[in-house]
Amino acid sequence: MKTKHILITTALAACLALAKESPPPVTVAEVTKVETVAPDTPLVQIAVLLDTSSSMDGLIEQAKTQLWKLVNEFISAKQDGKTPVVQVALYEYGKSSLRARDNWIRQIQPLTRDLDKVSEELFALTTNGGDEYCGAVIQRATKDLAWEANPKVYKAIFIAGNEPFTQGPVNSQKSCKEAIAKGIIVNTIHCGGEAEGIAGNWNQGALLADGKYLVIDQDQAIVHIEAPQDKEIVKLNEKLNETYISYGKAAPAAKSRQIAQDSNAAEKFAAGALLQRVVSKASANYSNTGWDLVDASKQKEFDLSKVKEEDLPEEMKKMSVEERKAWLDKKTAERAEIQKQVLTLNKEREAYVAARRKESTKADTLDTAMSKALRTQAEKKGISWEK
Repeated sequence: MKTKHILITTALAACLALAKESPPPVTVAEVTKVETVAPDTPLVQIAVLLDTSSSMDGLIEQAKTQLWKLVNEFISAKQDGKTPVVQVALYEYGKSSLRARDNWIRQIQPLTRDLDKVSEELFALTTNGGDEYCGAVIQRATKDLAWEANPKVYKAIFIAGNEPFTQGPVNSQKSCKEAIAKGIIVNTIHCGGEAEGIAGNWNQGALLADGKYLVIDQDQAIVHIEAPQDKEIVKLNEKLNETYISYGKAAPAAKSRQIAQDSNAAEKFAAGALLQRVVSKASANYSNTGWDLVDASKQKEFDLSKVKEEDLPEEMKKMSVEERKAWLDKKTAERAEIQKQVLTLNKEREAYVAARRKESTKADTLDTAMSKALRTQAEKKGISWEK
């Protein structure tokens, strides 16, 4: 195995088949279509490409804990006076249990707002050896995903790994040029020394696609600065969960996934994962229109009277139409108030943490590296942040 460090690996289904030939990678036709976004809603699209070959366990752990922080970067952002919707896609590459004929690449999730599903897949990832083809996975992400043509949309690929950027049958320079031709910025994250990354041409990929060459220490623990607001924010999560009104056939599995990802994040409490997840759940970017009536009711076409009685939760089946509406309004108001409390506390928290972070001299980890690139690049698309 030629890999020293490199990022992410198998979802649970692939793990079950590890001793055998792994199942075919999910193709575009097989995955859920990207959720539609209203024409006047600002959009951010981010694809994260993770090397899941051996020795990249540290980077996987960083990715697990920092998904929510990545999305939270846009909570206080505005474009034309509106908060952008964030869609995230996830790929793994470089694992030997994937198919050689597919260049050891698997699309884990297409561009989606289903952040619980993305989190679930991240926590299922493991590592093993393989060949890491950066050019091939960038090409796949560029061609497969439902990237918006609108030039105002911030579209970016973040690819992490540490083997030479030029490996594989697909020319990496050509892939990066194809990406930027579609308005997709390519940011390269080398897991190792800066000079080593330059020798492996990781900086060239970023230069060709208007991106940023980033260097991180994948074995360094994520730095979480505790703040006085932390405990109260996490405590509000329980109240927030009580405002969800499940409906439809997808609800049981989706609700279970929500609770499971709360639990997964809690396991990474020391890295601040649960806190960042609660903040995400308090934002517009955590949306569950497919199984939660409160979120579904925010859509223009929603009509509570048209929801079949069999799809309603037991407590609502016994209610009249007027009572159902009143119950939905009550839960909607409760959630809005809890979300307001969380975001207010988080704003206070961010001010406290910003002052403390100035004292830190540690090397970048995945979260800080991506944050630096995101804000600089998104500002060029007219996205601004509250000061």
